[in-house]
Amino acid sequence: MNRFVIMTVGTTHSGKTTFAQALEQQLQGSVVIDQDNHAEFINTYYRALQPRQGPNTLKFSVTQTIVDYAVNQTDLHLILSNSNRARMVRLDLLTYFQGHGFRSILVHFKLPERILHERVANSRRSKSIFRKAASFSEVLDRQLAERNVIDPTEDEADHLFVIEDSSEVDSVIQSILHIVLD
Repeated sequence: MNRFVIMTVGTTHSGKTTFAQALEQQLQGSVVIDQDNHAEFINTYYRALQPRQGPNTLKFSVTQTIVDYAVNQTDLHLILSNSNRARMVRLDLLTYFQGHGFRSILVHFKLPERILHERVANSRRSKSIFRKAASFSEVLDRQLAERNVIDPTEDEADHLFVIEDSSEVDSVIQSILHIVLD
């Protein structure tokens, strides 16, 4: 059996988590690995261990431990629901999965900024995932201003889907199911 990693790419409130959960419901033998869950867990139980400055190395370590376990101890397809916007980090992850025999699918959420701002303004999501930010608006503004972000390209993975409108989600899920189940 071919195992797949389905990796989301996109900003906050672009639909990554909703997509990942919907795909998991339809793709038997899959699991969602979502860094926001790890951030909330750490902030709830281990806030004192959080780095005060710089990257959130504790969150990344927890995520990597869960990924390693899923790769080495299960036969599940993995759905990574993270931003994955930094090209080199994304390529390192894809190389890791390729080295473990996974085929790869990238799903790039490229919604218009006005939609993202509307979603953030109307958000009811818990802010318990934040280490430093005060709001999702702050997170979105920071993400949109990042200069080192490069959109995924077709040569990065076995398959690439780009979602520019939320109405495309169902058809992308169906396409992924077709790829994985064939």
